[in-house]
Amino acid sequence: MFYAILSEDVDDSLERRKRARSKHIERLQDLKKQGRLLLAGPHPQIDSEDPGPAGFSGSLIVAEFDSLESAQSWAEADPYIEAGVYKHVAVKPFKKVLP
Repeated sequence: MFYAILSEDVDDSLERRKRARSKHIERLQDLKKQGRLLLAGPHPQIDSEDPGPAGFSGSLIVAEFDSLESAQSWAEADPYIEAGVYKHVAVKPFKKVLP
């Protein structure tokens, strides 16, 4: 089943994101290689594809896991958590309807 991992950043998270980004992306690439990643990306702090120094307010990852517990465990091991980027992470089942 798919699960949505919704993360909310701490204030002024941009520098922390930059430091941990390569490890964060590496884990997403692993999901992609396994055919389990539906989509992933950050929420810009402003209405812009490139928010520059405004940074990001959070992230959304939708990926396939065996259970809610395994999705939560995967989310809890995100390098952005260790780096102090996220202040809150929610994991919810996700039912893909379209396209």
